[in-house]
Amino acid sequence: MPKISNEPLFELIKSLTKSEKRNFKLYAKRIALNEESKFVRLFDIIDQLEEYNEDKILQKEPSIKSSQLSNLKAHLYKQILTSLRLNHIQQNVDIQIRESIDYARILYNKGLYRQSLKVLDRIKHKAIEEKQDLLHLEIVEFEKMIEVQYITRSIETRSEELTNESKKVNSIVSRTQELSNLSLSLYGLYLKVGFVRNEKDYEFIRNYYQSNLPNYKLEELSFFEKLYLLQSKIWYYNMIQNFPNCYRNAQYWVDLFHQQPQMIEKQMDLYIKGLHNLQLALFNTRSHEKHQEVVQKLVDLKNDKSREYTENNRILLFLYSYLGIINRHFLMGTFSEGLPMVPVFEKELESFGGKLDDHWVLLYYYKVACLYFGSGDNKNTIIYLNKIINRRDLNLREDLHCFARILSLIAHYELEHTDVLDYQIKSVYRFLAKMDNLQKMQLEIFKFLKKLPKVVPSEIKQEFTKLKDRLIEISKDPYESRPFLYLDIISWLESKIEGRPVQEIIRSKFNS
Repeated sequence: MPKISNEPLFELIKSLTKSEKRNFKLYAKRIALNEESKFVRLFDIIDQLEEYNEDKILQKEPSIKSSQLSNLKAHLYKQILTSLRLNHIQQNVDIQIRESIDYARILYNKGLYRQSLKVLDRIKHKAIEEKQDLLHLEIVEFEKMIEVQYITRSIETRSEELTNESKKVNSIVSRTQELSNLSLSLYGLYLKVGFVRNEKDYEFIRNYYQSNLPNYKLEELSFFEKLYLLQSKIWYYNMIQNFPNCYRNAQYWVDLFHQQPQMIEKQMDLYIKGLHNLQLALFNTRSHEKHQEVVQKLVDLKNDKSREYTENNRILLFLYSYLGIINRHFLMGTFSEGLPMVPVFEKELESFGGKLDDHWVLLYYYKVACLYFGSGDNKNTIIYLNKIINRRDLNLREDLHCFARILSLIAHYELEHTDVLDYQIKSVYRFLAKMDNLQKMQLEIFKFLKKLPKVVPSEIKQEFTKLKDRLIEISKDPYESRPFLYLDIISWLESKIEGRPVQEIIRSKFNS
């Protein structure tokens, strides 16, 4: 059997752009004894493969022995990374700073202490200017070590200056880490449960957030401290469904970049993330005009050919611009108009391979399913929901798994799949009971769908109206409003009562 696997070297080579491949070949020629060096030949062979297969590699290059392949791959992997580092150094200021720190270390090892300190002093100003606090701290600690261990004839106040600088930078770094840890922990909780479901959830999230939030004075925070603080606040307010506060903090995030426009190019991924947070907050607060402006900004950035984006930038712009466009169609009720973008989205999704986070893939499947449902295409709705339902990892976005099953039930009902509906209801009920996620809205839908086949045609509209009234009352409870964020069940019921397509109902609400 051929050896086929997710080989890191194969993935790395396939991720290279034409320019990066060309630069690697030039770099390899400089360091190889001859143009046909084995690791260069291995690069060419793997580059031509559609999938990783070691048997084919050994067949194409008999000079490479099976016993040599592992070491040769490791050598090639290292050389590619070295080439990429040289290629990307001008675009990444942190790589430039680290390189200078390495130079200072070499000078220090040779006993050239003053030269080492001179390099560190020069690059420290760069680290401060670029707000690279961790690297700033590393430089200061290196300076302290040289000053303490060796007589450099520095000025008398030098030791005191370095001590005070170290304390100040260390305080910034420490607080930044606390805030970034809090942000990451809240994100992990969001992936697990989504929005708070009850008072117990709310109290847990609130206590966790408040107990882990460090003391701070906003005006004293550094650029990155503010960003991590804002990200923590956005996750927190989003989870407790306080969307106005989500909006305020997301807007502050974007304003922070606009106040320091030089940081947009230097931290493009964080700027893109800020725009995404803003469009999501505007979507949840139904601020449609400003939402359209922010989504258009994401689309313009995505289509801007004058910028040199990293692969990470391109992935984020792909995710956030499409999500924003879909949300726009949800707000306006133009579901059918959004369908032509689905094959375009899927083609781009495929081009990124396994680089996308599973959470985002699940979210997009659910959004696309809702797009089809809103347009009346229930068959495709079920196809996309099954991509979520059939996933084995139920711990990831538990909320999406739950509501995918709810929407699937409704789509089966619309298609008059009476033969499977009873089984589906029981199956979904067991699933949600096991997940400890059953809420009043879901229970009402179960009761309704279960008795619907027994209702005579003349009374169907009356039953739809009763369910709508009950759900409107349920939606007034803050902890029971969560399901309505995932599924506009009220508009669906109105469409059944009035005999109009659901997107027409939503569009009427938008226009009025």
